[in-house]
Parts: sequence; C-alpha cells; structure tokens
Amino acid sequence: MADTGDLFRGCFIKHNGELVQVVEYEHRTPGNLRAFYQVKMRNVRTGKSAEDRFRAGESLEFVRVDVKDFNVLYKEGESFVLMDNETFDQIYVDQHLFGDSAQFIKEGVTVKVSLNGDTPVSAEGPASIELKITYTEPGIKGDTATKAMKPATVETGATVMVPLFVNQDEMIKVNANTGEYIERVK
Repeated sequence: MADTGDLFRGCFIKHNGELVQVVEYEHRTPGNLRAFYQVKMRNVRTGKSAEDRFRAGESLEFVRVDVKDFNVLYKEGESFVLMDNETFDQIYVDQHLFGDSAQFIKEGVTVKVSLNGDTPVSAEGPASIELKITYTEPGIKGDTATKAMKPATVETGATVMVPLFVNQDEMIKVNANTGEYIERVK
C-alpha cells in the first residue's frame, strides 16, 4: 500500500468508496502538532470538489489509470465521439470531463483521455488550438496602437476576445484552458 508521501497532482485514489483525482495538495507542519496533508480532490463520477486532511504516513489506495491519445470525430449531444489512434475503437466521452476547454474542441483534434479499465475518468484537450473566426465586427486600419479587444465567434461557437485588427475568416490560436487569444495564424 502507498501512503500520503506518494501523493502527486493528478493521481487517482479511492476515498470514501469513490474514485477521486487529486487536484492540489499541501504538506503542513503546524508548530508543535503532527504533520498532515491538506488535499483538494475532484470526484470523478459527480465532478464535485472536496477537501480532506490525511495524517502524514497514512495509507491510501491508489488507482491505476491509463492515459491514451484519441482523435475527436464529432460531437453528439453532450458527448464527444473519439477514436483510439492505435486500435481505431470509438468511445463516447462526456464533455464535462474536458472542463472549460470543451467549448474549443473541434473535429480532428488529438486529446488525452484517462481510462480506468474501459471507463473514461478524465480528459484533457490540447494546450492551444487553431480556430477560424466565423463572426466579428470588421477591423479599422490603425487599430493596432491600443490593447483594446472585441468579441469574436469562432467555428466551435465559443466567443473569444481578440484585438481590434483581427477580422472575420482569419485563423487565430487560442489557449484552450483559459480561452485567451494568443496570436493570429498565418
């Protein structure tokens, strides 16, 4: 059995009979008291966050989770249909597993999915993604001097704040985790 000294961000453990992912942890040694770990966890099934304390050296049940690359085929309802790059098997993954980056994921993008057996427990899109702007107000010549921003709708339907000089039908690179404009793609 592993103990609290083996904790790391992103690992999966069994806690109160549920599979949880460690989001954040901190080792604390308050004054003359015993050391403990303050751990923030996300329940894989429900998506809810929780915090708990573990004594230093306390035994934990770690769960083995495999991470594989998948291609996004299409979106169906509230799920993405993904294809395994090696076996060509298709699986359905709920979009809530991707978090905020789900609004920027498009067909043909490679994503990483964590699997517990055959069940997807976590998913992560690319760090940045290139998207085409489908609608934005036209830019005016000379608008490059200020850092003013305007809303632009991209091909996935999400709205991104872009500089005034960016026009409709241009390709831009977006940080998929924060939704921020990075640069214009040539």
